[in-house]
Amino acid sequence: MTLLREAIGDSLRRARLAQSRTLREVSTSARVSLGYLSEVERGRKEASSELLAAICEALDVPLARVLWDVSTTIAGEKLPVAAAGHGAAEPATVEPAAEPAAPEPAPAGAAASMSAGSARPQVDGDTRIVIPAPNNGPLVLVEAA
Repeated sequence: MTLLREAIGDSLRRARLAQSRTLREVSTSARVSLGYLSEVERGRKEASSELLAAICEALDVPLARVLWDVSTTIAGEKLPVAAAGHGAAEPATVEPAAEPAAPEPAPAGAAASMSAGSARPQVDGDTRIVIPAPNNGPLVLVEAA
C-alpha cells in the first residue's frame, strides 16, 4: 500500500527531475528549507496544503496535476513517462468497464441548433460528454445521469 505522503513526494521529485532542477533551487524558490523539501520528497514528512502549493508554484506545476499524478499512483495505474519541462505525466486513457450500446444519432435539428449556438440539443442517458479540464489538463469523461 502506497502512503499518500510517499506518493506526493514521488510526484514532486519526478517533476523536479524532469526540469533538471536541484533540491536547492526548488527549496530557495519555494522558501522551504532544503532538508525539509528532501524529507517531503522521500515521503518522510507530510506537506501541509500551503507548503505543497508553494512547492508546486516553485516547480511551475499545477497542484491539480500533482494530485492527479498521486491519485493514479494510489489507484495502481501505470504512469506514463513525464513530458520534459512539464513535470508530470500525461493522463492515461480511461476505458469503460463494459461496452455500452451505441447511442442513437441526434436529430438533424439538434446539430443545426448546436452549430448556431442558440440552443442545446437533448442528449439521452447513455451519451458520454467530454469536458476539457482547466489549464490544459486531462480530459474528464462524464456520463449523463
